[in-house]
Amino acid sequence: MHFVIVGAGALGSIYAAYLARDGHRVSLVARGDRAGALATHGIPVTGQDTFTAKCEIVTRPDTLDAADAVIVAVKTYDTQSALAPLASLRAKCAFSVQNGVMKDGQLADVFGAEAALGAISMVGGDVLPARDGLPGPVRYNMPGPTIIGEMRGNGSARVDGIVEAFRHAGLNAQASDQIVSVEWSKFVAWSGFSALAILTRLPTWRFLTDVDTAPLAARVMRETAAVAVRHGVALQDSGFSSRAFVEGSEEDAIAAINAHGEKLRANAPEFRQSILQDADRNRRLEVGETLDHTLALARDLGVPTPTLDLCCRVLRAVSRANAEG
Repeated sequence: MHFVIVGAGALGSIYAAYLARDGHRVSLVARGDRAGALATHGIPVTGQDTFTAKCEIVTRPDTLDAADAVIVAVKTYDTQSALAPLASLRAKCAFSVQNGVMKDGQLADVFGAEAALGAISMVGGDVLPARDGLPGPVRYNMPGPTIIGEMRGNGSARVDGIVEAFRHAGLNAQASDQIVSVEWSKFVAWSGFSALAILTRLPTWRFLTDVDTAPLAARVMRETAAVAVRHGVALQDSGFSSRAFVEGSEEDAIAAINAHGEKLRANAPEFRQSILQDADRNRRLEVGETLDHTLALARDLGVPTPTLDLCCRVLRAVSRANAEG
């Protein structure tokens, strides 16, 4: 298969390296010094595996004419500028592994509604610093699944083909016939985790087990879930989108969050949310296309979101300060 992967950060690099190593044609859209280093030396991977894979590095995405699948892996605030040069690309399908739920509509606007698939990524990794002209290795430290599905909820041969390609390449992948529900359900948890990561600047397990911050995470998640339900989304009845979490008491929700924090303390004590990695590097934060999108929906739907609103105000201030240097 021919994969066009937009974005050479952690996720894009992991997908590109594994698929290229397995013999697929991969066109990785990259920019800046990293693009040149990857073109010369390949994509170095560490963590779950240690290898280097070479693929086509594209710095002029407007020259691409066709692909079996487009995978979008840039930061959400770069989506429009990254997709604009691909407007004439003929894609059999396209999906985004970005955070949030705006992404599917953005893909449909560029590639057409028939091409757009839904997806979430539970993959964790980060790009280590570049040295001596070599590209920074991508550290693949959380081999969670990539879940893909048709927006209309039915199964399809193209989704099955991508899942099979991922699995054969060594990537965890699953198909879903409820992908909108899956996307929103992940977003419920991501919202609470990401908001508190910036407020505390702590590894994830710490703010999930702390007596003062766990309740804030619970409130953000429950407010986000309320927006999703009012929006007509049937959330997954599991984890942080389960009926017990959404409809039960705040104390029960906090207990569930504490339990997840204890699991992270035992298994991934150094894990830090990707948005916190961006803050540590003084980068712009993914707020406008994610949490702010929830706030806009909440206003339209008449759902109160006081905790999320407070968190967004803090995150916007941090993001503006980072953007200003």
